[in-house]
Amino acid sequence: MPMYEHVFLARQDLSQSQVDALAQEATKIVEANEGKVVLTETWGLRTLAYKVQKNRKAHYVMLRLDAPTHVIAELERQTRINEDIIRFLTIRVDEHEEGPSVMMRKPERDTRRGGGDRPDRPRRDRDDS
Repeated sequence: MPMYEHVFLARQDLSQSQVDALAQEATKIVEANEGKVVLTETWGLRTLAYKVQKNRKAHYVMLRLDAPTHVIAELERQTRINEDIIRFLTIRVDEHEEGPSVMMRKPERDTRRGGGDRPDRPRRDRDDS
């Protein structure tokens, strides 16, 4: 069965329980049509790069899905109708990653790289022109 990742952005003025309800609705759509939701991740309220439908922030939610193509078409159709969802993206993947997504591993990445501190470098003199 094909595997997908579906990410949607919900309006900033929704509560966390309303965002969870949107994720549950998407799960119901997938499971009612022979699909399976492998993982649901809520990335939280994040700032957008630019205004989208008068929103500066949005709640991000990602779903990892195992579903036939017609299920994805139905999910996207229902998502388009929903006024609380301002953007969405569904991509087909070869396989699902193990563990949390990259968005959830961000603090781990920063500590692995040294926490942003630059190593000491030898100073070059300006007279070497």
